Amino acid sequence: LLYGGVSIPRGYWKRVHIMFWGASIKTVIKSKKIRKKVNEIQKDGVEFSSCIVCAQEYNAVKKLEKSGIVCNHTGELLNEALQNDDIWSTLTV
Repeated sequence: LLYGGVSIPRGYWKRVHIMFWGASIKTVIKSKKIRKKVNEIQKDGVEFSSCIVCAQEYNAVKKLEKSGIVCNHTGELLNEALQNDDIWSTLTV
């Protein structure tokens, strides 16, 4: 979250989108500290989404959405980002 969170305020990127997949969803829903950080970063314009299929597996959709994390089929967005480097840059951790 650190790099994504400072990227807009420091002018590294004009738009930042952070996606949660798999086990990272479990970490987000269990950690108040991480959810608080997500909310702080959102105020700077960082967008968040989560794979809805993964979120459903962890019974986390409501909790993620309450934190402003959009739950949708992120595979399409990720696929577009991976295939279109004229528009997107992708960092995967």
